Amino acid sequence: MSALVLDSTKDKKADLAGPGIGDYKELEKILPLGYHSLLTPKETQQALHQVKRYIADSLCRELNLMMVEVPLIVDVQSGVNDMLDRDGSRTPIQFHISNDHNLHPVDAQVVQAATKWKRVALKQFDCRVGEGICTDMRAVRKDYFLDHDHSAYVDQWDWERVITAEQRNLDFLKAIVSKIWKVIVGAEKFAQNLFPQLKDSRYPDLPAELTFLHAEELLDLYPDLPRKQRETAVLQKYPAVFIIGIGWPLQDGYPHEMRAADYDDWVTPTQDQTGKDTHGLNGDILVWNSVTRRRHELTSMGIRVTAESLKKQLTMAKQLDFLQLPYHQAILNDQIPLSIGGGIGQSRTLMLLLRKAHLGEVSVTVWPKILKQICAGKNIFVLE
Repeated sequence: MSALVLDSTKDKKADLAGPGIGDYKELEKILPLGYHSLLTPKETQQALHQVKRYIADSLCRELNLMMVEVPLIVDVQSGVNDMLDRDGSRTPIQFHISNDHNLHPVDAQVVQAATKWKRVALKQFDCRVGEGICTDMRAVRKDYFLDHDHSAYVDQWDWERVITAEQRNLDFLKAIVSKIWKVIVGAEKFAQNLFPQLKDSRYPDLPAELTFLHAEELLDLYPDLPRKQRETAVLQKYPAVFIIGIGWPLQDGYPHEMRAADYDDWVTPTQDQTGKDTHGLNGDILVWNSVTRRRHELTSMGIRVTAESLKKQLTMAKQLDFLQLPYHQAILNDQIPLSIGGGIGQSRTLMLLLRKAHLGEVSVTVWPKILKQICAGKNIFVLE
C-alpha cells in the first residue's frame, strides 16, 4: 500500500453509499415513521436558546475559553477560509466588492468554517498556553446534498486553544475530547430538566463515556464496509465514539474521510502511542441517533499542523502553492501559536438533544420543496 494514494474515488463511493445521499426517494424511506415532536414549536424555541447558552458557557468553563466575534466573510487573499476537503469538490461562495468604483476592490468569500481564522485570532487576542476562544459561528456550504442532517446553513461552536509542543499527542487529544463530551452529556440532562418529556424510553440517554477508536481499528473491524457503513456498524456496539486519525491513507490505501491539508494534523505518526502503524492527531465524535436510527456526527476537531506537518500534508494533497498565502506563511514562520481546536455543530447537537428528526426543526434555512413535502408527510415540520 502506498501512503500517497490520494485518488479518492473509493472514498467518494463510500460517502455516497449511505441511504438518502443524493436521492430523495431513498431519503423518504429512511425518515422515521410515526414521528411526533416531543416539544411544541414554542417549547422548541425556548429550549434551543437555553441549551445553546448552557453549552457555550460550559465549553468556556471546561476548556478555559472566552467568547469572541467571528467573521462571516473573509478576504480571498488571506487563505483563512476552510476548504473542508482536499479534492476541491466543496468550494466557497465568492463575490467581488467593487468599493470606490473598483479603485480599492476586495474579493471576498463566505466562510465555510472558521477553522483557520481561529488560529490566527489566538494571537490577535493574546491567548497564552491553556487559554482559547469560542465563537458562535455561521457559515454557508453550498455543495451539500440537503437531507435530514445536512444544510447549506451551518452553525457551530468553533473553538481554539493554545497548546505546547509536548501536548501534541493522543492522550492530550483524548483529554480535551472527554471534556467536550462531558459538556454534551450535561446539556442533555439540562434539557431534560427544562422539559421532562424529553426523557423518553424510546430514546436512551447518551452514555457517560465515549469509546475511542482509531480509523485503522475501524477498518480492521469492518474491512468490507465503506466508511459510513463502518460507522453505522460500530455505533450498534458503542453508541458514542470518537474516531481518531481521519485524513491519512489507511491500510487499504484510502483515508477514512478526506480532510483539508492545512488545519488538522493527520500526517504525524502515532505508532509510539498506539503500538500500531497509525497516523493523525484529529478525529470526529459520532453517536447513534435513536430518532432517525442513523449515525449522527456532532463535531470534528484536532491538534493543528506545525510547519513540518503542513508541508507534508500540502505535498500529499498537491497544494504546495498554498504556502504563499498569509495564513500558511504565519505557520511556517512560527508567527501564530500551536493549537488544538474544532467545530461542534449547533443544530446537529440540538437536533439530537431535543429528539428531533430533522435539522429544519431547530434552524431556519432553505430546503427544496420536495424535501419539505416529504417531511410534512412524515409529520416533520421544518421552520420557515
